[in-house]
Amino acid sequence: MQNQKRVVVDYVFPSINCGEFYIKRVVNEIVNIDAYILADGHDVLGASVLYKHEKEKNWQETRMKLVVNDEWKGAFTVKKQGFYTYKVQAWVDYALNWRYGLIRKINDGQHVSSELLEGAEFVKAIVDKVNAKDIAYLEHLQHIFKNENHYSEAITEATSDRLYKLFFENPIKILDNSSKEYRVYVDRKKARFSTWYEFFPRSTSEQPGIHGTFNDCKRILPRVKSMGFDVVYLPPIHPIGEVNRKGKNNTTEAKEGDVGSTWGIGSQHGGHKDTHPQLGTLDDFKSLIQCAKDNDIEIAMDYALQAAPDHPWVKEHPKWFKWRPDGTVQYAENPPKKYQDILPIYWESEDYKALWDECLSILMYWIDCGIKIFRVDNPHTKPFYFWNWIISQVKAKHPDVIFLAEAFTAPKVMQQLAKQGYTQSYTYFTWRNNKHELIEYVEELTKSELKEYMQPNFWPNTPDINPFHLQGANESKHIQRYVLAGTLSSSIGIYGPVFEYMLSDALIGREEYNNSEKFQIAHYDWNIKNKLITIIGKVNYIRHHNEALQQTNNIKFCFIENHNLLAFYKWNDAKTNEVLIVVSLDAYNSQQGTVQLPLGELGINAGQNLEMHDLITDNRYNWNNEWNFVELHPTLPFHIFKINK
Repeated sequence: MQNQKRVVVDYVFPSINCGEFYIKRVVNEIVNIDAYILADGHDVLGASVLYKHEKEKNWQETRMKLVVNDEWKGAFTVKKQGFYTYKVQAWVDYALNWRYGLIRKINDGQHVSSELLEGAEFVKAIVDKVNAKDIAYLEHLQHIFKNENHYSEAITEATSDRLYKLFFENPIKILDNSSKEYRVYVDRKKARFSTWYEFFPRSTSEQPGIHGTFNDCKRILPRVKSMGFDVVYLPPIHPIGEVNRKGKNNTTEAKEGDVGSTWGIGSQHGGHKDTHPQLGTLDDFKSLIQCAKDNDIEIAMDYALQAAPDHPWVKEHPKWFKWRPDGTVQYAENPPKKYQDILPIYWESEDYKALWDECLSILMYWIDCGIKIFRVDNPHTKPFYFWNWIISQVKAKHPDVIFLAEAFTAPKVMQQLAKQGYTQSYTYFTWRNNKHELIEYVEELTKSELKEYMQPNFWPNTPDINPFHLQGANESKHIQRYVLAGTLSSSIGIYGPVFEYMLSDALIGREEYNNSEKFQIAHYDWNIKNKLITIIGKVNYIRHHNEALQQTNNIKFCFIENHNLLAFYKWNDAKTNEVLIVVSLDAYNSQQGTVQLPLGELGINAGQNLEMHDLITDNRYNWNNEWNFVELHPTLPFHIFKINK
């Protein structure tokens, strides 16, 4: 194919799978664009990022700058939710190329009357693009460029900054070239910054052995708010299957009174669009949603696409399940785990369209009830393209909806779910414990392509995961893990009150809780207050009042020679809020070290005084050296310093 264009746009970043998938941002975030732009010869080039919101017809433009080695950079800010389209446009800037050559000839002592005549044509070409004041100036230039009697003035103006600015701001784009178009999806801020608290509604009763209700949950909300959480995640609230119901500690036979696993959804009382009768009615649940809103909290629902053997779907839609020759359905398994109380969906069913439509209608039903956040159970066991379709359908009508993928699985599987549309993802933080693996993992999340489309959510524990390092762990270890989660990642969550009460009895040799709440009702004294709860509340308060901790990607690890001390610097995009965090990874002994300040990133010189305000203790220290001594004790194993210059 013949192509007369001279400028090549060889590479545009960020782009995921060459633009097959969109990148992600939240409202008012910056999208930084890099591109390789080159042309034959040595002509001056120009380039811009063009972008527009999906509801806009006209492109907006922001200029790019050459950095080095044909690498150009530009940026734009996304100000509305929904999709933006962007592309890179580049051209030979003949007017600026003329000016560049003219200056070189003048500096060489050459007479440039002929070149000034050429310049008059470039000036004429932009007259219609400028304001009245500049029109008069450009008309004057056309006159003097053509008049030898004004030669001295002409070369002065031809090389002036004013003319350069007019040429730069009003480029003549001849044979311009553009990259392909790429997309960025823009979410509300909670997609990037959220603080989750998970508890089981059935364990909220004030009376031991009594099933909790939605009304009991209301009593818990002020406590959750006081700890600084803004999302309450509830495990499934639907009717629980009675056929093959699990007993305590996942035993295969339930005894009288055993309540079963909340994830064994569906019974004679209904399915995914119904509430468990012992929790309360739909109106009770809506009242809980409103009560949460009154406490500045959003309710996140569990979206688990699976069915108990007595779920209404089994009789009403038998094609949605894969039947064996003996007339039974193979129950769900994740070896060595067995889920006899759960039937997996048959995603290869010939009736898949009706299945997909029903799955979508479940989401729409609860969205209409006031839910805007869904934690999705085991999304990696359902087709990727199903998620692409259903998330796209939901977001098209309800852009505020957020999806968290509960997928502790292979890295590329987690990444693919994020590419297909998931807003946030659980991560491997739960198992990253020492300094090297924490740095390596966070660097992977924040410095690789992952930062463009995968928003991590750090959980120290979940009902499914009682990590070995928390089993029997002391208070200092729990503080350490919460502080690490809450400062390394802008989205975090805990399963409580198990975490803050430091309840970690485990099945021997396994990362599972003994007497797991997944299979029985627990009873808690929700009025207990302890040091860990106080620390969690303070950390959450700090997160909500420091923008540097409301994003994940702006992070630099600082050198500190002690392998038991982790130090890192974080900042907001405008660098109006900067923090330094130091955490001891030793839960039993005091640790000392000398931390190196990142002077370049701070924009300061050695010797400049910094006020380091410890936001936990309210102590203030003056640091004026690149290297500064720190000491941490197990009683308070961290610093969160706000840096005041």
